[in-house]
Amino acid sequence: MVNYPNKKKVNNSHLTNTNGASKRGMSLEKDINDSNQFYLNADQAVIYKKPTPIQVVRVDYPARRAAKIVEAYYQTPSTTDYNGIYKGKYLDFEAKETASKTAFTFRNIHPHQIQHLQRVIKHGGIGFFIIRFKAYNETFLIHADIVCDAYLTQKRQSLSYQFIKDNSVLIQEGFAPRLKYLQAVDELFFMED
Repeated sequence: MVNYPNKKKVNNSHLTNTNGASKRGMSLEKDINDSNQFYLNADQAVIYKKPTPIQVVRVDYPARRAAKIVEAYYQTPSTTDYNGIYKGKYLDFEAKETASKTAFTFRNIHPHQIQHLQRVIKHGGIGFFIIRFKAYNETFLIHADIVCDAYLTQKRQSLSYQFIKDNSVLIQEGFAPRLKYLQAVDELFFMED
């Protein structure tokens, strides 16, 4: 427990690694956010998580300094998770995790996200998906064109693990950055340059 000056007690026992599996349990979003902060600090790229647009309807004020949103609605469907700029190119991407050992299902991808990524690519931007297979602790970067095409034309509503492995770049993990996904972007999009 950590006692802060405002008398709040914070349980930090989760920070101690007792089973040797320190990498497990970290979410993909946290890994990407930490990597983005590293890339920003190193002046390599400017990439941010997009905020979800919400309309606040009702706020309660139980104490003078404690405002609590109790009712809110999504204003418009969100496009993708992240966007930014790298090597003078606009990047836009979606990040997804799956517990499946065999496939990544399309059920968590929405038609407006596919349409958005197609527009990004049409106008010269770089669009991709980062997909993590939690069972294998493997994270892949795959071109949005491949996912969009399969989403729109395949009868099967998923991409197999083997297909993703064969058609994407495995993202290397490290300490700083946590996910070296810009190396995968270089390999997939900048090798011809």
